[in-house]
Amino acid sequence: MLLSSCVTKPSAPVAEPAKPRSAIEAGVTLAAPRQFDPTKAEAALTAFKLSCPVLTRRTDGSGLTRPGDWQPLCAEAATLAPGSATAFFANRFEWVRVGAEAAFATGYYEPEIAGSRVSGPGYATPIYRTPPDLVRCTRADGQTGRGRYDGTGACVLYHTRGEIQRGALAGKGLELAWAADPVELFFLEIQGSGRLRLPDGSVMRVGYDNQNGREYVAVGRLLRQRGLLPQGGAGMDAIKAWMRAQPDGGRALMRENLSNIFFRELTGPGPLGALNVPVTPQATVAADPLFVPLGAPVWLDMERPEADGLWVAQDTGGAIKGANRFDTFWGAGPLATQIAGGMAAKGQALLLLPRGTVARARVTPATGAPAQP
Repeated sequence: MLLSSCVTKPSAPVAEPAKPRSAIEAGVTLAAPRQFDPTKAEAALTAFKLSCPVLTRRTDGSGLTRPGDWQPLCAEAATLAPGSATAFFANRFEWVRVGAEAAFATGYYEPEIAGSRVSGPGYATPIYRTPPDLVRCTRADGQTGRGRYDGTGACVLYHTRGEIQRGALAGKGLELAWAADPVELFFLEIQGSGRLRLPDGSVMRVGYDNQNGREYVAVGRLLRQRGLLPQGGAGMDAIKAWMRAQPDGGRALMRENLSNIFFRELTGPGPLGALNVPVTPQATVAADPLFVPLGAPVWLDMERPEADGLWVAQDTGGAIKGANRFDTFWGAGPLATQIAGGMAAKGQALLLLPRGTVARARVTPATGAPAQP
């Protein structure tokens, strides 16, 4: 029974949260704080504190928590001395499992590609800012979402990626910057933010601002389904190599992903997540806000040990759907690219929620022995 998530601006009235959207197992406990990696716990605490100003004022789309639930925890977190993170997370939260399915985690990173603020030789692919005609409207079929008004005043679907690449937005002054390589820009869009290395060696950071409202299609899955790449062999590097080996086919493949991302320039300390606060490498995870309160700590125990430990749900993603679907953020640089590009692991996930929230949700306690992360 999925509903649209509702994010309230800080100054807006707080609405009553919806009922939880998935079964919750209560009574899950951590065996001992020593199971924490202290360094990772401290990083998670830093990320948690960054989220607190938003967490204590926004409506939780999952229906699990209310802004007031987080206020005591955020106040306590602000006063903690170094080295206190493990005890804080172990003892001050309820550990719960949402949904019965196994968790699945992928990875994302902040790519760096060659770009320019102006077009010129070697920089021919536009990076667009949000067009003013991209609006929320109700179409003739009764569906409301992102779209545009056509010449008759009717609400219609917005331009697809292919239409944009063929010039639907050209000449409108919407170019934020220009990329040297359309394949690299395509993957920067998938990540949602990144760095442009400018001709003079300086860096321009760009981040997600909007999306055209069209369907996201995973091109790696298409290549596997068509037998063009082997099962398990459709990683980012393999997909890029396939695209470059046949430029026309690569261009056509990119256009099968109808989704197109629009960017804005970022001037702060790092890329911004869905809470509009900087995301933290190896501490931020993207989650589905219909099941996971944005800003909540998350414990992952995965097949890939790099993904184990505490994270904070500070971001979302078009492909991150479901109670136990997560996307781990690894930062920038070659190692981050390598880990994120190869991250695909199953395991279990536990949410850390303020004490009292589970009882209020009237959930059925878990049967059997408590699960241990």
